[in-house]
This record gives sequence, C-alpha cells and structure tokens, in this order.
Amino acid sequence: GQDPVIGADVERLPGLRLPGAWDGFELGVRAILGQQVTVKGATTLAGRLVARWGEPLTLNGRPTACGGLGHVFPEAARLADADLTGIGLPRARAATISALAAAVASGELSFDGALPPDEARARLLALPGIGAWTADYIAMRALGDPDAFPAGDLGLRKASAARGGPIDAKGLVELSQAWRPWRAYAALLLWTAGKGEKE
Repeated sequence: GQDPVIGADVERLPGLRLPGAWDGFELGVRAILGQQVTVKGATTLAGRLVARWGEPLTLNGRPTACGGLGHVFPEAARLADADLTGIGLPRARAATISALAAAVASGELSFDGALPPDEARARLLALPGIGAWTADYIAMRALGDPDAFPAGDLGLRKASAARGGPIDAKGLVELSQAWRPWRAYAALLLWTAGKGEKE
C-alpha cells in the first residue's frame, strides 16, 4: 500500500485475486493463440481449433450444446501431431502449439503444480516460440505462481508509466523487485487499473 506506483490501486481495488484456469493446457494454447493478435482474433482461432479437434459435447449419446459451447477443448495428444496451419495460424505459432502439446502429452510438462514454478517456467521457455511474456502469463494463470510477472506486457508498461513508473520492460522488472513474492498480484492491479482508465 505504500508503493508509489501501485499503492493507490491497492486501496482502490481491494481483494483482487489471480484469475486461474480450469485447464492449464487450454490456457497455454490460448496464450499462444493470442500472441501478436487481438483478443477477438485469438478467440476466433481458438474457436476454429476446438471445432476441428475438440470432442463434441454429448448427453445420453446425443450431441448437445450448452449456450454457445458445443465441444470440449482437445487433449494435448490430439494436438501434438495435428496440422494446425489449416485454421489460419502462421506456421511458427502452429509449431509452438504442437511443441507445447507434445511436451504435455509426454509428461515433460504438466500444469498440476508438481513442478516448482522456476522449473516449469524453464521448460516453457525451452519450447520454440515461447518467450518470457508467454511463460510468465502461463505461470501466473495456469500454475498460480504469485510471483510470475510478464514485464514485457504493453498494458503493464503503460499502466506503470501512467503512475509515474517506468514504461520499459527492464525498468519495470527492476521496480517489481520490491513487490516480490507477490508480483503477479501487482500485475493484476496494473492491468485492472489500466483497463479502467481506458473506459
């Protein structure tokens, strides 16, 4: 609460919690789909992926839908060898999803909390196409790591600058050291406060 950059937001936005994910693999795929595209574009790609490789929802052996939900997200093994370029994905991003799926299907990577956060992050970073932002975002949302901090995120950087903090990722990393081991909560404060400023 005494921090010059986020202190006022701590008071103004009490009780924020890290948003989790029902399925860590799905969240990881969605994070990759969202790289360098709009939220709307990522949602469209996710819908195509699920429609093509997901399992249809059934009730008593009959296809059913719940609202707009008609399929269950595909299992990692199903996506590991799929040609994902057919849904409009660039080859590099399709390869990243395939590599993540293969790592999860083989047990090399899991989202059940069995791996320490630093090791899980290192395994994510070892996959082609997964950089620091994606690894930290997945660690925050899928692994519940309270200290994950995607410092390169443009929204975080802009919210920091609007509060007199640094706008560059390196400066934000340095500033965030004071927020350890709760940097993910600081990120959520900055995102939430920054979103409110746009509206």
